[in-house]
Amino acid sequence: MHLMNWKCLASLLMLFFVSTNAHADDAAASKDASAAEKPSDELADKFVTTEHSFSVAGETIDYTATAGRLVMQTDELDPKAEVFFVAYERKTDDATKRPLTFCFNGGPGSSSVWLHLGMLGPKIIRFPDDASLLSPPYHLDENHQSLLDITDLVFIDPVSTGYSRPAKDVNKSDFHGYNEDVRSVGQFIHDYTTLNERWLSPKLILGESYGGLRVAGLSGYLRDHYKMELNGAVVISGAINFQTLRFSPSNDVPDVCFLPTYTATAWYHKQLDDEMQSLPLAEVVAKSEKFAYQKYAPALLKGTGISKKERQRVAKELASLTGLSEAYLLSSNLKISMQRFGKELLRDEGLTVGRFDGRYTSIDRDSAGETPEFDASGAAIFGPFTACLNDYMHRDLEYKDRRVYEILTGNVHPWSYKPFEGRYVDASETLRGAMAANPSFKLFVACGYYDLATPHFAMEYTIDHMGLSPERSKNLTIKHYEGGHMMYVHEPSLKQLRQDLVEFYDGAVGQPAE
Repeated sequence: MHLMNWKCLASLLMLFFVSTNAHADDAAASKDASAAEKPSDELADKFVTTEHSFSVAGETIDYTATAGRLVMQTDELDPKAEVFFVAYERKTDDATKRPLTFCFNGGPGSSSVWLHLGMLGPKIIRFPDDASLLSPPYHLDENHQSLLDITDLVFIDPVSTGYSRPAKDVNKSDFHGYNEDVRSVGQFIHDYTTLNERWLSPKLILGESYGGLRVAGLSGYLRDHYKMELNGAVVISGAINFQTLRFSPSNDVPDVCFLPTYTATAWYHKQLDDEMQSLPLAEVVAKSEKFAYQKYAPALLKGTGISKKERQRVAKELASLTGLSEAYLLSSNLKISMQRFGKELLRDEGLTVGRFDGRYTSIDRDSAGETPEFDASGAAIFGPFTACLNDYMHRDLEYKDRRVYEILTGNVHPWSYKPFEGRYVDASETLRGAMAANPSFKLFVACGYYDLATPHFAMEYTIDHMGLSPERSKNLTIKHYEGGHMMYVHEPSLKQLRQDLVEFYDGAVGQPAE
């Protein structure tokens, strides 16, 4: 009886230990599987490559698309950040003979989605040419105006934009500033070029908005730090000298530089007199530019020292060029900020005009305010770009990431402009130096007539004050388009822009330097 009980007890203990070990093995296996599913704290490059084709200029283009993150490292090989990019390469036997263009937008805090799906990539969002709003849901079409037939394209999302993030325990301030940004984007360009064996390819950089300042900074940094020579740069609606853009009582330059765009916007909305409305846009703008330099600038320079007679005379002509009343201009001391203009131009109609694109209008809560409640043009484009990017990334490019793709974020602020303390931000001298040192460096500048964020006359002022020699001025091309900051959402402008850039690229990479 007792022996039988001990045998039963032993059997029970045996079953217990077997069962316990089995559960332990199952738990260990489950833990291992869970660990395999859980992302590692250690960053690693991740690239997803897919194959596609589309048509440009009547030609079928076969290409590969690579979406992924490239981990930037210190010299000690410690991770600094993961930089997300999308690269398009046309299939060819020798990639080194293909030009390579690195593309980015600005902000600071902007991803590259605008250039990617609005102008350059193989897929595009089509917006109505009459500046009316798209209705959701949105979709992408083939972009027959893409530049992929003449250059490979790499779209860069600077750290904290898109899917790009600082590495763990790395302070985001290491990337959020003029110098910091130029260094990190410059290192990405170096690393990508090295990893993909493209050092012998003709290379260009292309930036929009604050991307113009980045272009200027990179033109010097890539040359000085990596000894990387560029064939050229493209600036779309660029900001390079902030003195031309920052309104203040003591700075008259923006008032002068914005005036021709006020005229263009007033002309578009039929707010000028019959004589001015009957003229072509370019001719109307030319009249405004002439007045801005010859009469308006001298009047502003006099400040309160201007005579009453001259003040009245300037206000009258200014009214004819802006669609604003003489009384409003006199009460504003002849100085009109962009925000005030955006609210005042169509106040009687209860409408405001857009900042990125003066063709767009919207409705505020009331018409009594001094400035618009929001940017009408931004409201028209942010939604379509965001929806299409997220769908395209997952469906077409097969890149999966559960984080938010930061289209345009304020997470980069505060942004450091330490190199420019005590003065306006201005990188034009760096750009001039790069063009002076490299006779092969060519610069293309595209400006939209309805751009109330970075007006064309501000860019022309910047270039006119760069001090380029006559020899290097031959390497400069400036073109104007009947669109806004993103002139490419206006299809006739996009088509003309492609034609102009094809010609520019031929000169930048198809001909030897003199």
